[in-house]
Amino acid sequence: MALFSNTFLVLSILSLLACAANGQLSPTFYSRNCPNLQTVVRSVMAQAVQKETRMAASILRLFFHDCFVNGCDGSILLDDTPTFTGEKNAGPNANSARGFEVIDAIKTQVEAACKATVSCADILALAARDGVSLVGGPNWNVLLGRRDARMASQSAANSNLPGPGSSLSTLISMFAAQGLNARDMTALSGAHTIGRARCQFFRNRIFNEANVNASFAALRKQTCPASGGDNNLAPFDIQTPDQFDNAYYQNLVNRKGLLHSDQELFNGGSQDALLS
Repeated sequence: MALFSNTFLVLSILSLLACAANGQLSPTFYSRNCPNLQTVVRSVMAQAVQKETRMAASILRLFFHDCFVNGCDGSILLDDTPTFTGEKNAGPNANSARGFEVIDAIKTQVEAACKATVSCADILALAARDGVSLVGGPNWNVLLGRRDARMASQSAANSNLPGPGSSLSTLISMFAAQGLNARDMTALSGAHTIGRARCQFFRNRIFNEANVNASFAALRKQTCPASGGDNNLAPFDIQTPDQFDNAYYQNLVNRKGLLHSDQELFNGGSQDALLS
């Protein structure tokens, strides 16, 4: 793998995503007024991941979906109000985005340690980092000092977040709208080295697409039939589903990408050279 032999490049891009629009952020933003912040976040995340390893991926996905809609401002955490319809029930998030209770638990403990000091947006950024670290990924400095959104937009979430059936050109375009190039997109997609997807989002791929490994498709059909079982889960990474590594890219080269949008990164297009 010429470029992505080390999936940890993803994290440098995550850091870019998290701070691209926030030039004044600092890893020591709370060092005086909430010195135990990172210890508190790490402790709650460790408990959550120990209880359910998948939670690391769920929190990372929350962070990604937050950042792609008006920046990393915590807007995905907001419930609907009489004045706006939020992001939780947008198409890419409804019955899919999860882990809100973990962020709530972290927020409760952070408030007990330093009341009305730390933004939920910063808590989510820290929790995403810690989730990755807890399943074998690296640690990295999280730039802090975000302000929480007071509004959220379901329409923006529907427009800005790429879907599981997206083509390569659509993916490139949607990431470009966030100031990220095709290489960044391919790196960020490597976050699918952990996590799960529901049958309804990969059924068409395993039954109808040509660029799919036959044995892989047959395996997935065992729990994702042609009809029914929409909510049955399968791991993005068939090799090491709960370990943060570079197996996701290896799977793509072997035509074992779970989603259509995954396999588009290695499907005779412009990104093939990065993986081969």
